[in-house]
Amino acid sequence: MLKTIAIVTLLVRQLAPVEGAYREHLDYRTVQRGEISAELAGAWDSPGMSGRDYVLMGPASGAEVYLRFVKAASRRETVRPFMTHGWNATEILVEDPDLLARRLAGSPFRVIGPPADLLTTTDSPRAMQVLGPAGELLYFTRIIPGGSGFDLGAASVPVDRVFITVVGGPSLAELRRFYGQVLGLPLGDDLHWRIDVLARAHRLPLDTKFPLAVAILPRDFLVEMDEYPAGATPRKASRGGPPPGMAIVTFTADSLDGTTVQWRSPPRAVADFPYRGRRVAVTVGPAGEWVEVVETPAEPGSTLR
Repeated sequence: MLKTIAIVTLLVRQLAPVEGAYREHLDYRTVQRGEISAELAGAWDSPGMSGRDYVLMGPASGAEVYLRFVKAASRRETVRPFMTHGWNATEILVEDPDLLARRLAGSPFRVIGPPADLLTTTDSPRAMQVLGPAGELLYFTRIIPGGSGFDLGAASVPVDRVFITVVGGPSLAELRRFYGQVLGLPLGDDLHWRIDVLARAHRLPLDTKFPLAVAILPRDFLVEMDEYPAGATPRKASRGGPPPGMAIVTFTADSLDGTTVQWRSPPRAVADFPYRGRRVAVTVGPAGEWVEVVETPAEPGSTLR
């Protein structure tokens, strides 16, 4: 059903410092700013989101995969990475994580996991983990074509587009059921993987291995599904609103009809950019994560164009 990742939406306390940090240190560009429309809030079945200020940003490459920062309703809407269920990390393609780590020294982006190869091969992906200016968790990863085992592309500028989103929940089996059976994505094998930053967050031995798998989109994108330790808890959201922190991931799909998906509200057309009149709907996954889907029929490309 799903084709591409189009938008990652994060609720933040203040827009200006976040926008400035992404522009100055990651060379992200502001594509649009405004207020969440009543039309879009209606598609989310979240009328309280109407009128919230937002900023939509994209990479210098021009790839139409966006980060949308929305003003949180309360300063209490904060999330500790790895400690709650839901969307937890945004993974972004970069050319050189070691150089980027040096560039980010002293910036609002704090490295919590230094650059390291993920495999033992010479063309291994190399990644680091960073906390952003709003406390958001980011993975910056270099992909050498052919080195990951998936068709993910590679960065064309120092900091390029989102290519993986990470969801953490209490049950990998339930995540597999949702992304595989309900949303129709092919799934990779179950793995047990060492994730140092997750182990540190839960004060577990660094050699702890966590169950995970990936849901595979047709090209360029993956969803990583992690089973979190028992210390992780459901994320508390304001009544009727999306979860705080990394709130929504937006995907494209050929059609919103003929599925078993339970939408929060019936699909409806939204005129706002970048939806451009396409139908939109939101469902909620087993970890409490909000999944927005935009209908893009007969559009095989990897963007919302």
